Amino acid sequence: MNTPAGLGAAGPVEVIIDDGEPEDRGNYDEKGNLLSIEYADGSIEVSLNGQPLENASDKEPAGWFDNLAERIPDSELSRIAYELVRGIEDDTESRREWVESRAQGIRLLGLKLEVPGTQGEVDGAPIEGMSKVRHPLLLEAVLRFQANARAELLPTDGPVKIRNDDNNATAEEDALANALERDLNHYLTSTASEYYPDTDRMLLMLGFGGTAFKKVYYCPLRQRPVSESVDAGDLIVNNEATDLANAKRVTHRIMMRPSVMRRMQILGVYRDIELGTPLAPDLDAAQREKRDQEGVRDDAGHPDDRDREIYECYCELDITGFEHKYKGKVSGLEVPYRVTIDASSKEVLSIVRNYNEDTKELPVARKWFVKYQFVPGFGFYDIGLLHILGNTTNALTAAWREMLDNGMYANFPGFLVAKSAARQNTNIFRVPPGGGAQIETNGMPIQQAVMPLPYNAQGMAPLMQLTQAMEGTGQRVGGTSEMQVGEGRPDAPVGTTLAMIDQATKVLNSVHKRLHAGQAEEFRLLCGIFQEHPESFWQRNFKQSTPWDEATFLKALEDFDLCPQADPNTASHGQRMMKIMGLIQLAQQDPGMFDPKAIATAAMQAMGWSNPQQFFAPPSASATPPPEVMKDMMQAETAQTEAQARMMDAQTKAKEVDLKAQQGYYTRNQTHEAGAGGGGEGAMNDENDAIMAQADLLDARTKQAEVVLKGKMADSKVEQQALDRASKERIEQMDILKEMVIHEGNKEVEREALRAARMKPDSGT
Repeated sequence: MNTPAGLGAAGPVEVIIDDGEPEDRGNYDEKGNLLSIEYADGSIEVSLNGQPLENASDKEPAGWFDNLAERIPDSELSRIAYELVRGIEDDTESRREWVESRAQGIRLLGLKLEVPGTQGEVDGAPIEGMSKVRHPLLLEAVLRFQANARAELLPTDGPVKIRNDDNNATAEEDALANALERDLNHYLTSTASEYYPDTDRMLLMLGFGGTAFKKVYYCPLRQRPVSESVDAGDLIVNNEATDLANAKRVTHRIMMRPSVMRRMQILGVYRDIELGTPLAPDLDAAQREKRDQEGVRDDAGHPDDRDREIYECYCELDITGFEHKYKGKVSGLEVPYRVTIDASSKEVLSIVRNYNEDTKELPVARKWFVKYQFVPGFGFYDIGLLHILGNTTNALTAAWREMLDNGMYANFPGFLVAKSAARQNTNIFRVPPGGGAQIETNGMPIQQAVMPLPYNAQGMAPLMQLTQAMEGTGQRVGGTSEMQVGEGRPDAPVGTTLAMIDQATKVLNSVHKRLHAGQAEEFRLLCGIFQEHPESFWQRNFKQSTPWDEATFLKALEDFDLCPQADPNTASHGQRMMKIMGLIQLAQQDPGMFDPKAIATAAMQAMGWSNPQQFFAPPSASATPPPEVMKDMMQAETAQTEAQARMMDAQTKAKEVDLKAQQGYYTRNQTHEAGAGGGGEGAMNDENDAIMAQADLLDARTKQAEVVLKGKMADSKVEQQALDRASKERIEQMDILKEMVIHEGNKEVEREALRAARMKPDSGT
């Protein structure tokens, strides 16, 4: 510590400490040790143990998001810890009933193996042999939801796609967008290897309880942005809050290994102080039920092996020495902070500003959590399948147990025995098949000494019908019913089928849209973390396809929006296949309007083929006609060549005849002028020859026209054969593609559809 200027050796000196705040006065002894601080607000900090105090002005200036707990006096830290722990306890108490309902729902899932009860048990089986079976209605609905949501939100090639609304984007911008999409998907599927399994686990609890959270932050240990799920039971929020933005406190309860705690202290994220031995965590009802279902003990064997319970509280505080100022004056406004407290020792580990420096005039809290909703509820916590199907599952469980126990009593009936006949070693008789048991009747007829209890084993049919009706109703409400769409007919109308599926999946579609909005918000937060730590993208994202630098990466994040690859209007694979089937039927009705190659590409992509072009024939092969068409074309060309040759011969012959006719005309004229008597017969012969020549010429021209006509007809025949063959091949391709789509879609559509109508018998379905 630097000794203040002007310090004398005669005794304590009062010095004004200039740390940017109003005048704070510090009292130093003759050795330069700070003994007390009188703050501008009138408060005084005094050293009671003789140790010199530390003043914030004597330390290096902290960064905006550095740990402020190192610069805050211990007394102020104790006050903050006490107030926050008390508030967290109040928040925990406000949601006690919600936690207990969650614990009962975990038990309803029936994940724990339970044997029939023994006499003296309290858990629903007071009599030996009574059943403990649980109806799987709730479990089936939860597993179906998880499977559908995972297939849509977590595709194999990555969950992110880039959206660019600029219609005038250049080729360079498109290439940059494709590179960002490809490398971000590689980051979430390969580098952040925890993203897919963690999100999958979150979807299970989301469908079960209705509420789940994602926390998006920069991890100092992994040195990269992270998006991890947070169970609703571990995010403590007062039940009076309506959402995360309006909650007074949001506390993330973390169970941290001792080694991780020490790493955080070494990195300077937490204060390097002694915390002592961690206490056993005080588990709530839901946590105890989870451990019971998993078969895990509540506590570790050795205290040093326990995980530390950490409270990471996002709250608003007015901290002495870091008061909010507005226009240079202390306003008394509580501003957002992130405070980390060890639950065992109540020590403050870190205090970090939870708002950006550019909003320090009127601070706005940063957002770290994304809330995923199943169905919006009345308060902070939402409605899940537990709330929708919990009571129905309870009723079906009771009905199943009654029917099973009735069958047990029918096979092993109880009885009443006369006192005079009960003087023997036992009154428990279980006669094996083909065996017998002796009983002392003291001379009484055995029919009078023993009487079976009057069980009504024949009254189970109405209960069975009631059970089936309750199960059908629960499946419809929970979105797990399967409808008979076409009853196995491959030619069922597509419009009717789609309408029935849409009606049966209304609830699932609305939930899927909420999940799509939540995942879009998660990607926006992830993009914001990457903007603050851009180097972590290319330093940790190995085997990326593009060499990134900070300027290029930040420009890409600024220009393009990250959004989920999932289609918000399609909630399942079955719906997507039905859309493809409808498109194929439209193309068959009017083949000239649609491009079969584009339809085949869309169908194969819906089936899961990411590169359908690899299966298409090359353009050179598609441009070559089939051998049959080639043969017809060669025959037509040969016929056309022969016709042209015959036409040339006829034209030559016609010219010769015409020349002979002209010569005969000249000869007749000369004979007539000479007055020769025999010229008449020669003239007649010449005229006949001319007529014959003209007839030959006409015949040649007729043959020429016929040859040309035959050539044209041959060309037309070849073209028509090619068109017919192409149309036939297109229809065959459509039929094959339709069969492929039906085969692929039946697994989803008919499995989701053929069980549905297990409704009431009088429902008309």
